[in-house]
Amino acid sequence: MHRLYHVPLSPFCRKVRLCLAEKKIEVELTLEKYWERDPDFMRRNPAGKVPVLKMDGMTMAESTAICEYIEETNPAPPLMPSDPKERYEVRRLVNWFDDKFHNEVTSKLLYERVNKKITKEGYPDSGNVKSGARAIKYHLDYMGWLLDERRWLAGDAMTLADFAAAAHLSALDYISDVDWNRVPAVKDWYAKIKSRPAFRGLLADHVPGFPPPVHYADLDF
Repeated sequence: MHRLYHVPLSPFCRKVRLCLAEKKIEVELTLEKYWERDPDFMRRNPAGKVPVLKMDGMTMAESTAICEYIEETNPAPPLMPSDPKERYEVRRLVNWFDDKFHNEVTSKLLYERVNKKITKEGYPDSGNVKSGARAIKYHLDYMGWLLDERRWLAGDAMTLADFAAAAHLSALDYISDVDWNRVPAVKDWYAKIKSRPAFRGLLADHVPGFPPPVHYADLDF
């Protein structure tokens, strides 16, 4: 059995979970309190970050590298296009969400509201929360602009770019920090991806002390 060391609301862990589930690869989930810097975990990943995947005799870190390994060793169903230009666009958008969106939104909202309490790092910084609430509007508008011309974020087929975006937005939706009515195209896109069987595990997540809103697991919002 493959094993994934994760925390439920980490968008990077969620991206890997979505890839595994889409490929129908069974994996045992192990909650890893990475902030405690357990020596065994630090040996698995000296960077002290999740996710870490044990698979095929390997111990792998870094979510995008893990997802691309999964794609290359389990190519069906595909999450990366065959055309190099289209693959570039997928990689660009994965980096957009895991870097820019993460720094401007996820770290300002999810980490302030949830992670600080769980890791006992203090209280939310209201300035960061306000900054994240402003920034997410820009990102939702950008996604809407992309979806005006495309069926999915990177093109006509669902790709790793959609899973990267959905991983961040689903974690934020867990704490009701996404205004789904701002951009109807984004809401429709999320409803479509949320209804996939690969999403069921994420919708079943429950973080002690942080109950999800009623709409979180509702496929019709």
